[in-house]
Parts: sequence; structure tokens; C-alpha cells
Amino acid sequence: MIRILFFLLVVFLLGLGFAWLADRPGDMVVTFNGYEYEVKLITAAVAVTAIAAAIMLLWWLTKSIWNSPYTIARYFRVRRRDRGYQALSTGMIAAGAGDAVLARKMNKQATKLIRSDQEPLIQLLDAQASLLEGDHEAARTKFEEMLDDPEMRLLGLRGLYLEAERLGHREAARHYASRAADVAPQLGWASESTLEEKVEHGDWDGALKIVETQKSTRQMEPAAANRRRAVLLTAKAMSILDTDLPAAKQAAIEADRLAPGFSPAAAVAARSLFRQDDIRKGSKILETAWKAEPHPEIADLYIRARPADAPLDRLARAERLQSLKQNNPESSLAVARAALEAREYKRAREEVEAAIRMRPTESAYLLLADIEEAETGDQGRVRQLLGKAMRAPRDPAWVADGFASERWAPASPVTGKIDAFEWRVPVERLGQLIEQDDELSVSSRPAIEAPARPAVEVAEEVMEIAPEPVGSAPSEPSAKPKKEEVAASPMADAVVEGEEDKPARLPDDPGVTPEEQAEQTQKRFRLF
Repeated sequence: MIRILFFLLVVFLLGLGFAWLADRPGDMVVTFNGYEYEVKLITAAVAVTAIAAAIMLLWWLTKSIWNSPYTIARYFRVRRRDRGYQALSTGMIAAGAGDAVLARKMNKQATKLIRSDQEPLIQLLDAQASLLEGDHEAARTKFEEMLDDPEMRLLGLRGLYLEAERLGHREAARHYASRAADVAPQLGWASESTLEEKVEHGDWDGALKIVETQKSTRQMEPAAANRRRAVLLTAKAMSILDTDLPAAKQAAIEADRLAPGFSPAAAVAARSLFRQDDIRKGSKILETAWKAEPHPEIADLYIRARPADAPLDRLARAERLQSLKQNNPESSLAVARAALEAREYKRAREEVEAAIRMRPTESAYLLLADIEEAETGDQGRVRQLLGKAMRAPRDPAWVADGFASERWAPASPVTGKIDAFEWRVPVERLGQLIEQDDELSVSSRPAIEAPARPAVEVAEEVMEIAPEPVGSAPSEPSAKPKKEEVAASPMADAVVEGEEDKPARLPDDPGVTPEEQAEQTQKRFRLF
């Protein structure tokens, strides 16, 4: 565009100059070799311009003829290069589509037309074609060759990392990721794998540096980075709580500030504060976390904040915690445990029954069994509650990738993913019981089976009498067993006892009370 404007400007200036000469007539006299030549000024200007143009045209023609071999060679070279890039583009598309045959064919064609040192993508296409063909050894060899080229080093490390992940060699994969992270910290896959490695080895400071890099390079949102930083600070505080209490306190408080309501951070922060006799601040942190998400560990720490407190004082603290989160099963269970410890059995029973109505769990029935044993000592009722606890839904736990744990951890032990544990109910049972909060029906209890009768006696009982011919006198069947014979048989006592007595109870079955028996006769199984 600039050249066109420049050309138009030159033409305009020439036209303006010729017009200016045409408006001012004059003669130009040239004396040469004894002759005098006189011409018009405008004619002389046109002649000079024509001569200059002819010289320029002659120069261009001479230069073109002189450079024609190079121009022709350059034309064919550019054409060859264009064909090579077209083959390379087609091969990359074929590799992305999974067409190994076409990818290998285009790779060979691109290699003939373009040198691999001029275009690194040819090496990538070659490695991708080897992967599609299943020749992983050749692909790894090509990725290792890329490490020598500064321009291809990251690509080679990425390929070797994926191959190590495919083979399950986590250490090798993390080694390649660490090398890539040193060169380019902005690579998400490299920094994430390096972060998991540092967490696995307990290098919390190194892990925190990587999270800061991820945040500064915008690999994740600020909220997600703060959450991950809180997880790492919590793990750091837990690891140094017994060795460096001030540092653990600082890390835990910062983690609680970054993730309010995160129960592991609140728990370790409260522990560090309690060890320094700062009961008020530690209790405040636990109360805030309890409002966000009630957790048994928070309740236990809050109730036992002062080791020298009496059981009634602990019950008062449990009631304070319940007032912060009412109509919650965890609140009721916390009060029930404190009431049991204070021997307030009626209050403990009321709270645990309220928790069971809201959410029947294994721990609730176990606590109710403890209350029953401490208050009445009725072993039959205790065994009945223990049976319900075995059939009740499980309590929430820390679950990550199908792995359930009673203690929180910063990463999954299965995949190494950061912040993978969630506080929820593990999924193990295929279905819930038909009825959980009612007494077992008498008909559903297994009875002791009577011993089988001898085969001869059974055959005698099931034998049918052949029909008599019409008109003949009926004859007494000889196959019918007599009462005396049945009474004399070895199994007579067992048969008579099975017909006259009630079904025998199991050895450990405590039975039911008459009130429960009357109530059960009117009940039927229901789903919920």
C-alpha cells in the first residue's frame, strides 16, 4: 500500500513539473562538436526522462537475466516447501484424528520436502505417528532426542511425562515434570505434578511456593489458589504442631483466615491456641467453624477446651455449642455424649433419640447402647441396639477417591490429588433396611428348625389310598399310620413339642416385652 502511494506521488510530481514547464516556454541550445542544437525546453525534459526510463528498464532486464537461475531455483524451492507444509498439516490433522497410516505417509512426504532441522513439527508428527502405531519405544526415543534441542525440550519432556504416566512410573513422570517446571513455571501440568510430589514428601514450603507461582501466572482463580494454600498451611501446621508451636499457630491461623469454616484448619488452630492457654480465641475459631459445618472433632475440642473442667461444665459448653447450630444431629450427639459423661441419662437419651430421628447412624445407636448399659444394665436391650447399629447407615468420614479415613489428609492416597478429601457418608451398602427405627417383628426372627423325620415315616404320611372300585365294600387302608406307631417313633416327642409349644428362641435373643409384643402385632413392614 505504501509503495502504491509512493508511486502515485511520483507520477503526480512529474505531471506537475511538466505542466509547469509547458506553461513557461523556452529554448535549450546545446553546442557539441562544432554543431549547435536548439530544442524546446519541454522537449528536452521529456527526452531526458525517456532516456532515464530506458536506462532503468535496461538495468532491470539485465539484472533479471543475470539472476534468472537463482529466481528459478527459488521458485521451485518455495513450491517444494509449500508442498511440504501442506503434507505436514495433513499429517498433523490425521494424527489428531487417529489415522496412523495417513499420518505416517504424510510424515515421510514432509521429511522428503522439508528438513527436520528447519521445521521441528516434523519430529512431533513422527513421534505421534509412532504412538498411533503402538511403537512406544520409538516414540520415547524421539522424545529423548528432542531434549537436545532448546526449542523442542519442553515438548520432549511433555511426551516423556505422558509415557511415564501411561506406564505407571510416577517417580519418572514427576522427574520430567520437575525439569519442565524449572524451565517454564507457567506450565500447568508440570507445576501440578511437582506440587503433588512435594506434598507427598512433606515439603510444605516448596508446595506453597508453587501455589504462589500458579496464582501469579493465572493458572487458577484466586479463590481456588487461596483454598489450596489453606490446605497446605493446615497440613504444615499439623506436621509441626509438636515441634514448633509458634510456627504451627501462625500457619493454622492463616489457613483459617483463607478458608473460613474449614474444619481441619479450625481444629489445628484451636489446638495450638489451647496449648498456649488462649481458650477464648480458640473457642471463637471453633464456634465459627461449627456454624459453617458441624463436625465431631470440633465438638470434642470445644467441649474439652479446659482439661480440668467438671462433667457438668462440659455439658454446659456442649449446650452452648448446640445453641449455635440447632436442629442438627451433630449438635444433639455432642450434648448426648457430654450428658452421658455427666450421668444425666434422661437428657442424654432425649438428645440421642432426637439425633436418630433426624439422621439414624451407627454412632447414634452405639451411643444409645452406652446410655442403656450405664442407666439400666439391660443386656438384652443393649444387644438389640448393637444389632441396629450394625444395620444402620455409616457415619460421615473423610472420603477421597473411594478411600475412607477417620483423619483428614491434604492429598488423596490413591491419586495424589490435592484437597481431595470430603466429609461425607462413604458409599458401601447396596441398599438401606426396610425398617430401622422399629422393633424387629417376631415373625422375622429365625426359629430353630426341627430335625427332619425319617424317610420311612414321611413316606407313610404322604402315601395316597388307591380308589375303591364302584360297588365294592370299602376296606381300611393299611398304609395309614396309627397313632400309637407315631407316638412310639423316636421323633414323636420333637413333633409333638413343635406342634404344641411356641417357637424356640435363639440363645442370645432377649425376647420382647408384652407391651412390645402387642405393638408388633399391629405393625407391618414399611419402606421408611
